[in-house]
Amino acid sequence: MSKKVLIIEDNNDIRENVVEILELAGYQVFGANNGKTGVDLALKNLPDIILCDIMMPELDGYGVLYMLNKNPETTATPFVFLTAKAERVDLRKGMEMGADDYLTKPFDDMELLNAVESRLKKKELQQNFYSKSLDRLNNLIGKNDGLAELKKIIQERKARQFKKNQVIYYDGDKGTGLYLVISGKVKTIRLAEDGRELMTGIYANDEYLGINALLANEPYSDTATALEDSILCLIPRDQLEQLLHLYPEVAREFIKLLANDIREKEEQLMQLAYHSVRKRMAEAMLRLSRQQTNENESFKITREDLAAMAGMATETVSRTLSDFRDEGLIDKKGSAITILDLARLSKMKN
Repeated sequence: MSKKVLIIEDNNDIRENVVEILELAGYQVFGANNGKTGVDLALKNLPDIILCDIMMPELDGYGVLYMLNKNPETTATPFVFLTAKAERVDLRKGMEMGADDYLTKPFDDMELLNAVESRLKKKELQQNFYSKSLDRLNNLIGKNDGLAELKKIIQERKARQFKKNQVIYYDGDKGTGLYLVISGKVKTIRLAEDGRELMTGIYANDEYLGINALLANEPYSDTATALEDSILCLIPRDQLEQLLHLYPEVAREFIKLLANDIREKEEQLMQLAYHSVRKRMAEAMLRLSRQQTNENESFKITREDLAAMAGMATETVSRTLSDFRDEGLIDKKGSAITILDLARLSKMKN
């Protein structure tokens, strides 16, 4: 079956030209001359990819992307902006909102075809990775009917890509469900009254965000942001609540996860209250190292995120990292850190 492409463009010549090129390449193409019509066509036809102009009357490209991101049926659809304005601020805004790519007008036939083909291929690879990741959730998947039902729900949900630094949810947002990290890394932070950030957690593959909000039926208590390009799956609250009521074993598994999360938060508070700067920095790096597939593998993190994680000033982070490097504990190149002596870091004295 041919892939479906939706082109939303108010310039008739450009839109008709794009439709003609893509139809010749074997795609099934839908065209819309404004944002509102484009949103309607997207929801009706569920295209495999959407090409959308930014500057349009009534509903611009940003509005179209916002509307489609809110709908579960279209939130994971690859979205490519078409723009005549190559200004970085416009492109950055679009990418931060969740756009996957952009084409600067005028573009030729091959640029168009390459952009569409590469995005569709990347989506297919992500879905394959998504499927493999679900098979690794051994801690929540067993012979019990409830856990099998949970796996089924997850498999039927669409994965959504979040760009680096893109916000997933804000502190105070209504808890719409549970997020599962398929790939990448996500941080959660809380703001102190003086505006300083405290990192409350870092989540990697096969880990869940928002368990406390789900079980307590409360809004999210922190802000979640992608530390790198990440893929997440949102499991809706209503489906999970049905599972929790019907299958006690699923509830038990999530209570275990919540208990582990609370224990980690308690340990973090103890470290902030009683550990020295060096000890807190060592603990933070050990936590990051444990999330790597290989403990000898380097990890990337900014000074600001390390400061929020260890509860210290960025200047103190710089000094402590320099000391650790001079002592042969770590190697540092830019934001990439490699632990050279795991044993000494683990035994760091207070």
